[in-house]
Amino acid sequence: MIQLSEKKRRTLFWVLSGLILGAVFVGVSVPKAEAQNNSGSAGERAYTAIIQNVFDFIRRNYVDEVDSQTLFEGAMKGMFDSLNDPHSSFLPSREMEDLNDTTSGRFGGVGLFISKPLDTKPDGTPPFVEVTSPIEDTPGWRAGINPGDLIVEINGEPTDVISMDTVLSRLRGVPGTDVTLLIRRGAGLEFPVVLTRAVIEVPVIKYDMIGDTGYVRIISFTPMTVTRTREALDSFKAKNYKSLVVDLRNNPGGLLEAAVGVCELFLDGGMIVSTKSRIPGENHEYKAGRRIVVPKEMPVIVLINRGSASASEIVAGALKDRGRAYLVGEKTYGKGSVQKVYPVGNHEGFRLTTARYYTPSDVNIDKIGIPPDKEIQLYPDFSAADAEKFKSLISSNKIPAFVKENPKASAAQINAFARELNSQFGLDINLLRRLIRNEQTRTVIAPVYDLEYDTQLEEAVKILRSGNYNQLMKSSKTLKALQEEAEEALPLAS
Repeated sequence: MIQLSEKKRRTLFWVLSGLILGAVFVGVSVPKAEAQNNSGSAGERAYTAIIQNVFDFIRRNYVDEVDSQTLFEGAMKGMFDSLNDPHSSFLPSREMEDLNDTTSGRFGGVGLFISKPLDTKPDGTPPFVEVTSPIEDTPGWRAGINPGDLIVEINGEPTDVISMDTVLSRLRGVPGTDVTLLIRRGAGLEFPVVLTRAVIEVPVIKYDMIGDTGYVRIISFTPMTVTRTREALDSFKAKNYKSLVVDLRNNPGGLLEAAVGVCELFLDGGMIVSTKSRIPGENHEYKAGRRIVVPKEMPVIVLINRGSASASEIVAGALKDRGRAYLVGEKTYGKGSVQKVYPVGNHEGFRLTTARYYTPSDVNIDKIGIPPDKEIQLYPDFSAADAEKFKSLISSNKIPAFVKENPKASAAQINAFARELNSQFGLDINLLRRLIRNEQTRTVIAPVYDLEYDTQLEEAVKILRSGNYNQLMKSSKTLKALQEEAEEALPLAS
């Protein structure tokens, strides 16, 4: 459990890593089932009685003896599946244990934040496991797995036909043991990846100076994120920083209070985020206090991508809507709902979506995401032809062989080898440079930043040094304005 302020001491926020996107969780107790039967309409009470009668009938009359726990778990799973909400589900004891493990910020696995749809997607894609983001300096990250990649198989077992509980049990295990994943990237690229499980410790932030620009990468929102971010800002102030880059890429979320606390470092009062529900008690407004740390006139750029979700979208949305930051990168994931975790039974529980959150301009970004002010793709979209070229490149093993022979290859050597690969495989040269660099740093602790090979960060620094930041901010629009423009652009129904 996480100890919060006295004002919110009864609210417990949980972070669920590797199961769904970093959502906001609140642990509370559930009244006993008997108490529920005393309220609600006659129809609701009738349904409750039917469920109880069927439960008892199956237990007494099924051809084989049935364990009551099995019937209970099956009934609970069915109820939550009927909601067709991937973020609401029954949590058997194993998943509740996983929740506790990941909440502590330390667990055994491969270091991937993942999600899994309940049914086939509208485009016909089976409900494979999707990588939300890799955790930096973990086996998944070192293997080059990207946000948006699909895990099609785990040790040869298709992931579209197994539950999330089974997925987690396959990915987690004894540190030092291997697990083989079949990764699908884009429409046609598939390749196997062998990962060696390790003890995963979820990091919080990394920071350094880029000239006179402070750079802070917020990796996850935990109880320590606000403190660590404040420490980074104090360090930048001591070094007389002139501008700031806040990197939220591949940040799957975490604690709501941590996101609000980070926003308070930038905003002097006013709205940060609100939650709305059909239950009045779930409606809240979170406003900034008066503990601003970053000077109001300080130019700020926030980096985002498709792996930025939930709490990181709260920060990006608040700073954009309040005119406090310019967004660079790619559209965010679109995780705009709030979940609560309720313990029931002996060791089981469930999580339930109880509200949606809204940015200061009153926009919910669930399943929509937040677009950047300046779009810069780190990796190009693959065409079918590019996918075949990429397969050939992976099969050739040329990049690992080059890095093995040249573990400390200079930028000039990497560029020359990238041109060689470009002429042979016809892939984007910047992509090739990045792949070589990823392989080069795969077995070492990643640098805080890599300006030479990170085109999104490079663009952010370029904007800050160009003197055009204030002009760009004048043209930046709130999410509400962008939404209204999109609606106006829709063709009128005849």
